Amino acid sequence: MTSTARLRPRFWELPLSHLNRREWEALCDGCGKCCLNKLEDEESGEITFTSIACRLLDGETCRCGQYETRLQFVPECIVLSPQNISRTAYFMPKSCAYRLRYEGRPLPDWHPLISGDPESVHDAGQSVRGWTTPEFEVPEDEWENYLIEEPV
Repeated sequence: MTSTARLRPRFWELPLSHLNRREWEALCDGCGKCCLNKLEDEESGEITFTSIACRLLDGETCRCGQYETRLQFVPECIVLSPQNISRTAYFMPKSCAYRLRYEGRPLPDWHPLISGDPESVHDAGQSVRGWTTPEFEVPEDEWENYLIEEPV
């Protein structure tokens, strides 16, 4: 490798608007935190996380079970894109790669793009693996009983 090659930024270090679809999708660390249901205070706009997972989240893989067709099942799902990240980043977990890069911050060492290991997000305790409750098990009027500190 030449010294010039080492100076070239890796795709995840580029501005989000420069990423192609494959690169954009690769930014996802697979933590599943974005699939936690959240409550938003109407007055303050403050977002509070719950331990209740979207009905499509696989609690073991931390991936959407219907990713390509998720809007057919969950119309309110927020589909992040370079075009809407400025309006939606606040809604994402603080550890989210999309939010981090939008805010100009680097990816953490446990991110699979840095570690080279898709399990590193789970090994670092940064995913929701094994501790969520599926939303179909909790009536919506009881969600306040499942409030949690934002998982970091």
